[in-house]
Amino acid sequence: MASALPSSSTTPSASDVNSSLSAAEREAIKAATFQRLHPRIYLERFLEEKIRPDGRSTAENIEDPNAWRNVEVNVGSITTALGSALVRIGKTTVVCGIKAEICEPELDNPDEGFLVPNVDLPALCSPKFKPGPPTEEAQVLSERLNEALGNGMLSLSSLCICSGKSAWVLYVDATVINYDGNVFDATLLAMVCALKNVSLPHADFDPELHRTVCTRSETDPSKPARKLAIQEDLIPLAFSFGVFAGSHLLPDPTASEETLLDTYISVILDAHAQVLAVSQLGAGVDNYEALGQGVNNLPSSREADALARCISLAKKRQAVLIKKVYNTST
Repeated sequence: MASALPSSSTTPSASDVNSSLSAAEREAIKAATFQRLHPRIYLERFLEEKIRPDGRSTAENIEDPNAWRNVEVNVGSITTALGSALVRIGKTTVVCGIKAEICEPELDNPDEGFLVPNVDLPALCSPKFKPGPPTEEAQVLSERLNEALGNGMLSLSSLCICSGKSAWVLYVDATVINYDGNVFDATLLAMVCALKNVSLPHADFDPELHRTVCTRSETDPSKPARKLAIQEDLIPLAFSFGVFAGSHLLPDPTASEETLLDTYISVILDAHAQVLAVSQLGAGVDNYEALGQGVNNLPSSREADALARCISLAKKRQAVLIKKVYNTST
């Protein structure tokens, strides 16, 4: 028996499909097409109206909290890890899990353990990444995270079990599930929250057996697990900004905005909103000589003004973000 095939008359044409769409849907398609073909002009037209494509305001008014995307933090969701956290900044989603191993300390630092942060940018998180070895962006991001976490927040000596014999090495592994810009801020926040969530089992070095013995609190309540010795005052939080067309400052840039930026600035603050570090990618804002003078005393140049505005915005945002760290830690 021959199967019935749809006749050509019943197949909807492009005009039929277009007519079935609402006016709003047709406008959305036109806007998406224009954005793909002319991304820079698309962004410029929004910024002329002092608004961004996702509806956020620009940084013209540094008091406006709507310049940032919403942040969500969930800790302890990975039961197989010693500590974990999932962070969402807008659509950007990062999950971080921490595992620990026992190793022998370095000869030069017999009383210190190790902290090894690493971030993975898999192909599933964005079309810009392909399967294969770690990309250059992932390697640079891991180095920046290592520098940020190496500011003294976690004393490496607290990871020592027995001097010169055994110590903990913490593998802080973050995976970007969805990439929509500002991954550095999201990943650092996820790593900080995961570290605060860590509980290490009790460990003793047995000189007779020449090995370290770990005891879980479930088997011996007299040897409870312990939290990491984190210096709360030195918890680093990152706040990133993009400079577009030399004059528009965009806090918390999205992936579509990042590809068009002239300069990318990241400000890292501690728990008291003091500047720990400032980094810049690209050209433009390169005046860091006045950092020590304070925001109100910076020279009145365009570069210094942009940097001062970044620091001011970061300090205002820090009060919101630090609550996420403490309200979700367990």
